[in-house]
Amino acid sequence: MQEYGFSHVWQQGDFVTHATIALLLGMSVLSWTVIVIKTGYLCRLRRLTRHAEQAFWQAGDFSSGLQCLGNARDNPFLLLALAGQDAAEHHRDSLPRLHDRMDISDWITRCLKNSVDESVARMQGGLAVLASIGSTAPFIGLFGTVWGIYHALLAIGASGQTSIGHVAGPVGEALIMTALGLFVAIPAVLGYNALTRGNRAVLAKLNRFAHGLHAFFVTGANIHAPQFTSGASLSAVPQPGTGAGQ
Repeated sequence: MQEYGFSHVWQQGDFVTHATIALLLGMSVLSWTVIVIKTGYLCRLRRLTRHAEQAFWQAGDFSSGLQCLGNARDNPFLLLALAGQDAAEHHRDSLPRLHDRMDISDWITRCLKNSVDESVARMQGGLAVLASIGSTAPFIGLFGTVWGIYHALLAIGASGQTSIGHVAGPVGEALIMTALGLFVAIPAVLGYNALTRGNRAVLAKLNRFAHGLHAFFVTGANIHAPQFTSGASLSAVPQPGTGAGQ
């Protein structure tokens, strides 16, 4: 009984078959490389930003807040704070030229948005590769299957042996290409979805921090929701129907 398998596909395949297999293997290596690198970068971002916002706003002054953010060059919170500081200083120094064209609120908003966009671009780098591999690998595998079945049927027709035993082997062997395409595409799609979801969580924190920085540089104070300690109950807040005149 003749043995069939991946090695037999490679040995009996022509240039198109070899090129298809090499392309799928290269795409698999590339997708796993992107997944590993971006996962490590995302984990590092989460570690850097886990308590960054809280530590910054609890600092005594802006310089102390910057020190709480650390000195990592790829920390988006640090880059955002520095961008806001530079924008505020630039607007103050260039006030005679800028005050008639753009107020400080619009200027700070524009500079903070540019910093957020740059951080988003860094976080999303490589995701387009995963999306492309996830969407094209199944079709490349299917092309390899069609090509393999075509040559398998030609070989069967030339030999004159048309029994199910002689047909099933070569045709089933050609279907390995479809399985290889799915083997490449599935990790790429799952990796893309997981990285996109992780980046979205970091971006939400970054946007919230940007709103706080905007309020700080425009009004001089950060906007916080009211917080109550364990020693201060809600009774300290004036209730309806009570007051100095009641």
